[in-house]
Amino acid sequence: MTSSPAPAHETPADEAEGRAIQDRLRDRVIRDEAGPEPGTGLVTGVDVAYDDEKDVVVAAAVVLDAATLETVEEATAVGTIAFPYVPGLLAFREIPTVLQALEELSVDPGLVVCDGYGLAHPRRFGLASHLGVLTGLPVIGVGKNPFTFTFTYEAPGPLRGDSSPLLDGDEVVGRALRTRENTSPVFVSVGHRISLDNACAHTLRLAGRYRQPESTRRADALCRQTLREATA
Repeated sequence: MTSSPAPAHETPADEAEGRAIQDRLRDRVIRDEAGPEPGTGLVTGVDVAYDDEKDVVVAAAVVLDAATLETVEEATAVGTIAFPYVPGLLAFREIPTVLQALEELSVDPGLVVCDGYGLAHPRRFGLASHLGVLTGLPVIGVGKNPFTFTFTYEAPGPLRGDSSPLLDGDEVVGRALRTRENTSPVFVSVGHRISLDNACAHTLRLAGRYRQPESTRRADALCRQTLREATA
C-alpha cells in the first residue's frame, strides 16, 4: 500500500496536461505486490458505454464471487463526457463515472478488472493503472486488442492458458493470453498492486465459457442497458 493518501481525480484542460498528469501519477503504481489469490474474495468488472451525440457516458460495476462467479452486487452511474477522445488518454473520459459506480457499491470491490490496459500503455499508465492509483485497489487490465497495435507479440499456443509476452521493444508490458482453445487471445496487463502472473491466473478463472472475463461481459451488458435507458 502507498504511504500517502490516494490522489483525487483531475480532469485536464488539454492533451498536454493529461499526459503530464499521467507522468506524475505513474510513479505511484505499486508493482511489487502479488495481489489477491485467484478464486478468493470478490472480483469486480467495470466497463463504460458512450453516446457521444448526447454527451452521455455510463459506467457499470458488477461484483462477482471469485469462487463461484455468481453476481453479488451491481451498480451504475450516468455522467457527461468531460474529455474528448484522445488515444492514450481514455481514462480521463471514463474514470469519473467509473469512480461514481464503484462508490455506489455497498461491498468492497476486491480485485477490479478493466476492459482496457494498465502498464501496456505508451506512458505505462493506462486506465487500469490510473484507476488503481486513485482507489488504492488491486486492478488488472484485460483488453481485446493490444494498445493501438503499437506493441508486438508472437501468437501464443492454441490451448487455453497458453501465453506469450506483449512487448514494447525489449520491455514486457503484458501478455497475450489464450482463454479459449483456438480463439484470439486477450491482452493482460498489470494495473496496480498485482503481479502479471496473478493477473493472468485471475483472467483464466474468470474466462470460462467465453473469451473475455465474465466480469467484463456482465459489466458490458449492464452499462449498455443503462445507456439505452438513459438516452431513450
